[in-house]
Amino acid sequence: MRVALVHYWLVNWRGGEKVLEAICRIFPEADIFTLFYDPEKVSPLIRSKNVQASFLNPLKRYYRGLLPLMPLALESFDLRSYDLVISSESGPAKGVITSSGTRHICYCHTPMRYLWELYPEIQNDPNRSRLARALTAPVASYLRTWDYSTAARVDSFIANSWNVRRRIWKTWRRRSRVIHPPVATDSFFYKPSGGYFLMVSEMVPYKRLDYAIRTFARNGRQLKVVGDGPEYRTLKKLSAPGIEFCGKVSDEDLRNLYAGSRALIMPGEEDFGMTMVESLASGKPVIGLGRGGAVEIVGEDGGILYGEPSEVALTGALRAFDRIEPSFSPLFLSTKAAQFSEAVFEKKFRAVLSRAPEALPLWQTELRSRAN
Repeated sequence: MRVALVHYWLVNWRGGEKVLEAICRIFPEADIFTLFYDPEKVSPLIRSKNVQASFLNPLKRYYRGLLPLMPLALESFDLRSYDLVISSESGPAKGVITSSGTRHICYCHTPMRYLWELYPEIQNDPNRSRLARALTAPVASYLRTWDYSTAARVDSFIANSWNVRRRIWKTWRRRSRVIHPPVATDSFFYKPSGGYFLMVSEMVPYKRLDYAIRTFARNGRQLKVVGDGPEYRTLKKLSAPGIEFCGKVSDEDLRNLYAGSRALIMPGEEDFGMTMVESLASGKPVIGLGRGGAVEIVGEDGGILYGEPSEVALTGALRAFDRIEPSFSPLFLSTKAAQFSEAVFEKKFRAVLSRAPEALPLWQTELRSRAN
């Protein structure tokens, strides 16, 4: 069986790329197709694969602004010779064209936020000019139509969380199974607290790091911030003496930062939130906004969840944490994280591949029915 993996872009190393790597281990002979590819930004395992980038790749430096051209680039991939196509969707990926005899499974991290959930906020941003809004509106409308229509090209969907499962139904009216992303939980470890709190995130507006940094700047608590992104300079201007911006760090350094922290701060709504699992695997609780993936991962016993993305709500959660911090058991937290391990992901993913007759091409379903 020939397998193709389609990932939106390979120009950084975050949760979606880690999921792709896990799928590569299940299908070691699979080829990878992607819109943009920077070999220096991905793992050695992915670099070892046959990776085919789209004709847009020479412009990868500007990939964020090339969304209107991405449908054309995706549809240019020739996937006729593949029996199974697995698309990894967060940016556009599921829109590839496959043959009638090809099974297409989409692992969805989330429908594109900037076209659906975040679009009203982006369009009504007072910092955007009227011209920018006028130019964006028709392009976004076209892309939403394309995005909705290409959901029909997928035989079956897998959602990375119950939160995203609801979004898939709301956006595309498609049902999906839930398989949480894999985390290398066994690679994390616990050590006594170094007195600081930790935030690990890409620095983009919807992650809501701004109010968390202002909260720590005001209360004088220690905070280490790991990550990079378009908002880095803006967020750093909010800093104070107790706040350290670490930038991008190695996997080893990140594990040490988790291990020595008091807790992970998660101020925004996450589709899933692999960093929360990594914190729990390190025996450290999570203080986070009680929406999205945090509800599934943290729950009522893995930390403290608060109701609104505000300085007042986070301040209250930090005070509550001070009172109950000794009650969190590192062993309990790491055991809680084990349900999101790589081994659990592989077992569930293989089960979906073998138990989804509705995802088979129609002619195969008919043959199976006649045989029975």
